[in-house]
Amino acid sequence: MPRRDPQPSPPANPAPRWLHPLTLCLAAFLLLAWFSPGVADGDTWWHLKTGQYILQNHRLPIPDPFAFTTYMGKPLYAGEEHSRDLFLSHEWLTQVLFYSLYSAGGFAALVLFRAADLTLLCAIVGFLAYRRSRGFYRSLAAALLAASVALSYTSDRPFLVSFLLLAATLLILELRRPLWLLPPLFALWSNCHGDFVLGWAAMGAYCAEALLMRRRGTPVPRERRLWLCCALAVAACGLNPNGFRSVQFLLASHNSLIQSRVWEWKSPTFWPPQPFNVVLVLALAALLLARRRVRPADWILFGLYALATVIAARNLMLTGIVGPILIAAYFPWTRTPPRALQYLAPLLLAAAAAVPIARGDAFQLRAITWNRPSGAADFLLAHPTTGRLFNGYDQGGYLIWRLAPRQPVFIDGRALNESVYRDFLSIANNHPDAAALLTQYGIGVILMEGFEDVTGILWPLPLALADPSRDDWKLVYWDRQSFLFMRYPPPDVAPLPSLQVVTALEAQCSDHIEHDPGTPGCTAELANLFARMGDRARSQKWMATAMAYR
Repeated sequence: MPRRDPQPSPPANPAPRWLHPLTLCLAAFLLLAWFSPGVADGDTWWHLKTGQYILQNHRLPIPDPFAFTTYMGKPLYAGEEHSRDLFLSHEWLTQVLFYSLYSAGGFAALVLFRAADLTLLCAIVGFLAYRRSRGFYRSLAAALLAASVALSYTSDRPFLVSFLLLAATLLILELRRPLWLLPPLFALWSNCHGDFVLGWAAMGAYCAEALLMRRRGTPVPRERRLWLCCALAVAACGLNPNGFRSVQFLLASHNSLIQSRVWEWKSPTFWPPQPFNVVLVLALAALLLARRRVRPADWILFGLYALATVIAARNLMLTGIVGPILIAAYFPWTRTPPRALQYLAPLLLAAAAAVPIARGDAFQLRAITWNRPSGAADFLLAHPTTGRLFNGYDQGGYLIWRLAPRQPVFIDGRALNESVYRDFLSIANNHPDAAALLTQYGIGVILMEGFEDVTGILWPLPLALADPSRDDWKLVYWDRQSFLFMRYPPPDVAPLPSLQVVTALEAQCSDHIEHDPGTPGCTAELANLFARMGDRARSQKWMATAMAYR
């Protein structure tokens, strides 16, 4: 068995016994405050709708009931046509859980579940750090380091369950006694999210360590049970609607055009410093400084999860889970903080929790819909049409929640069809084939936002449809989130002047920078648009706004 890491020396003048429990309670409250912004992720909506569909129909959503384009076109990468049904069903249990929470307590229940999930994850990291270092403040720092990375994951998506189950797997492997929990845990995990393969890496690291220690003549306790339970856990992953084909899907989807354009599948940037790369560097430094006594499992886990982090930004939390434990275990600092600093810790935690509460960012027990086309959805529900809907990629999930299956969407964040995504880009950017594609898909209604959500790049399609020289599309609705065009408006819908699109673009950009001043790209786009139109006054106005938000 590897030797224990050095323990901090006991303080000469220990703090009172009540101080540590108070500190832990305030740390937990801080984490709950950090992890409880409102429901804002665009994918949450289609996860909720899928859970509702499964519960109401008692079957998986196959074939896809929410988008009319899912099975159109030719596959663009090998295995794409086979991966669609896998993707529609690999998170079904978490989707049922999300909708059940929503049915029981609305969006407040979703927010509280997410906050509790991430807080528990950080608590497990802190416990493992304490078990390895026996240092209270080292373990507290480890939990807070994990939380700093987890702040990027305050979205109500199935990866919440996946990361928590990974932390639980590491806890079981480290404690060794409850190894029999691994098979049922992985059977659960494989029905909640396809990232259960991350748990395979953890089990593989501990099994490899056991093999190396045996060869060194110091076998680890319960080695046979470890191998048996890990083998059963891998086998248990086949107890899901897709068996082991989920692994095949994960491998095949790396050829996806859509994934190549989505930030979470891209390699993360390492400058300027961010919590994940600070943790990554500190963990590597700790391992190198203590290289003579580092456990083999720690080297393997760090190497595998660091590699996964470098490959895709969606894996940053892997560093956030493993890195703080390694820092606490191996970083060469074993002194207990002075008593005065121990009294200061609860005050700092309370102050840190007060900041998001004072800003109104904590315990937002509601959905954030300022950037969702709620008004346009209301309009379509009040004025139904038989024409098919073309919509923006980022708004597809919300429209599934509001309109499907009555009005199926064109595209959404599930990323089910590569050729449809390519055609979406052609249409939204008003390429020469845009009109033909709209006819080909039988589009009768276009619901678009004016700007791409993060970059602020102007979508050319709404301006092209508003061109006074064409009369094939009618502007029927606009607000601070979106436009609605119809090819053949119902008799009770009066078309609006098409040039109101320009007014709407200004309103949409103003609303965006009011709510999200960190992504003001639309301001420069409007300045360039008005410069091309010859409207010098408005161009200067928006250029000044762009400069103010730099």
